[in-house]
Amino acid sequence: MKNSRQDRVMSVLFYLFTACFAAACLYPFWLVLSSSATAEVTLLRDGYRLFPEQYSLAAYKAIFSSSTIPDAYLITIFITLAGTALSLLVTSMAAYALSGRRLRFAPHISLFFYFTMLFSGGMVSSYILITKYLHLGNSIWVYILPALLSPWNMFLMRNFFNDIPKELFESAKLEGAGETVILRSIVLPLSLPALATIGLFYALGYWSSWMPAMLYIDDTKLFSLQYIIMQIIRNVDMAQNIAVAGAQSTAQIVPAYTVRLATAIVTVGPIIFLYPFLQRYFVGGLKVGAIKG
Repeated sequence: MKNSRQDRVMSVLFYLFTACFAAACLYPFWLVLSSSATAEVTLLRDGYRLFPEQYSLAAYKAIFSSSTIPDAYLITIFITLAGTALSLLVTSMAAYALSGRRLRFAPHISLFFYFTMLFSGGMVSSYILITKYLHLGNSIWVYILPALLSPWNMFLMRNFFNDIPKELFESAKLEGAGETVILRSIVLPLSLPALATIGLFYALGYWSSWMPAMLYIDDTKLFSLQYIIMQIIRNVDMAQNIAVAGAQSTAQIVPAYTVRLATAIVTVGPIIFLYPFLQRYFVGGLKVGAIKG
């Protein structure tokens, strides 16, 4: 069918609106990126600009001057990949067991998960549990095992499993399939939108994790990227305070502001590439349940 003139005008308006909205979303990211590659003196004098007059990579040199940054990247990538995979496995199994009416006391068991969302033992009890009983100190698994299951994500996935037609489970059981086969061959393939969404939540949590490194890790080879970056920012702030107290010239001031901006780019850059790969599952999630029959 040939579109009418009114339809073409509306399409142009929608594209213009989408382009403006995309530009508004990219504006702060580009501002941070350009400012991170600006000389500290220029940034202090002229402020934040989309295209600074004097470019400088001093902030990135300050971040990557330590040899521990590549190791921290590998540690963080391993934590994110392994933690996300294990968390999705454990979360999907727990959600499948508690969905429907597979367990006799499923509501009572769900209460234990829900209780942990309201009350917490606190940092002292967690520290004693992880170090004295689980013996996870100075281990890379201290990043993964304590955060292996999120009750909130488990309930989200359980509700998604409950929306799957029961006829699929009944027909699979008539064919002799067990619970493991049903979960692997039927439930999980139909739950890709939920797995992608919850997997993104887990990946962001693991990628941004730095508290376990501060509490339980003494070996510098096991420090995560975020903890290393936080140490660099603290050292830069301390060096700037010393420089200001010593009345150094502006040309010798440590690039503290640009280091903060470069830190945001370094930490956010890799994880942001997950969104294009998961976008199609988010769109597919809107179509789930749209067709009946």
